[in-house]
Amino acid sequence: MPRPLHLEPHFSADELKARYRASGDPVESRRWHLLWLVHTQTTLTDAAKAVGLNYDYARAVVKDYNREGAAGLRNRRKDQRPQQSRSLLNPKQLEDLEARLQSPPDDDGVWSGPKVARVIAEVTGVQNRTNFGT
Repeated sequence: MPRPLHLEPHFSADELKARYRASGDPVESRRWHLLWLVHTQTTLTDAAKAVGLNYDYARAVVKDYNREGAAGLRNRRKDQRPQQSRSLLNPKQLEDLEARLQSPPDDDGVWSGPKVARVIAEVTGVQNRTNFGT
């Protein structure tokens, strides 16, 4: 029989479950879920399998939690790369594009992906690399 795993009493089982369900970050949510399962007397092996983690990583999560509490579960990868917007258009340009799409395109046809891409390329000054037909 596996040896019981010790968890520091930073949070109750209900608090662990609430944090698991409320977390907006999938990495952190999985870590909270693991701890909740371990706290409810699930073995670390079974809890790791249930949340899709390998045993060694799960053990490291428990170790970090015991040492640092909630701070030990933080997704540190978010600290390593700045959050960048992937949109080519700023909010004003996006608003202008939405207004432009309410009227027919210049050829009086229907809007297509390549036609929208050409409009975005004109607005942003980014060269349109699509080779699609109209």
